[in-house]
Amino acid sequence: MCGRFAITLPQDAMAQLFAATPANDLPDVPNYNVCPTNAVHLVTAQDGQRRLGAMRWGFIPHWYKKPNDGPLLINARAETIADKPAFRTACRTRRAVIVASGFYEWTRDGETRLPWYITRSDGAPLAMAAIWQSWGTQEGELRTAAIVTTGANAPMSAIHHRMPVVLDQGDIGLWLGEQGKGAATLMRAAPDDMLVWHRVDRTVNSNRASGPELIAPLTTSDEDLD
Repeated sequence: MCGRFAITLPQDAMAQLFAATPANDLPDVPNYNVCPTNAVHLVTAQDGQRRLGAMRWGFIPHWYKKPNDGPLLINARAETIADKPAFRTACRTRRAVIVASGFYEWTRDGETRLPWYITRSDGAPLAMAAIWQSWGTQEGELRTAAIVTTGANAPMSAIHHRMPVVLDQGDIGLWLGEQGKGAATLMRAAPDDMLVWHRVDRTVNSNRASGPELIAPLTTSDEDLD
């Protein structure tokens, strides 16, 4: 799954990378601890135009009477996304890309949660497959999104059994619906050599933590003090 991530890329660089027109309400960057219900940077395509905008991370099904009427849906499983009532329309007509620099995952040492920071091995930003939906009335409309996840590849499975669907730059147009049908073929695990990771300090276990030190590699001496 993906439950927390970081975004350090400047907004203008994001817009240029994804050939998207930026909105005026983009979340501040950098943010080293993006949490569920935060606003995230998200690329959509409509009428031949890409837009970089902000949406709430936490998909709200249309039948919810209020945002907390049910579970917080931050992830959508690729294996069932086309069948789940909450997601099936969005996966056909409202696909998007959530931009991140890296994401966090945790392993356990007894009762201790050990955080890892995961990035692309080539240093490029992560383009995570997502779906989105507008919820509420026109006066109180809330745009919400979920990250699409799939089973982990072999190396990643040492940390967690699931991972976000990470798109290559050349596949973004297909995912966004700009190149016709076939987006379902992209909902697969990343190649084994796409991602790398390192241990980070347990400070990030708190969703209130912030700062660049959250993504800094944990050294041997740090581990001794941990």
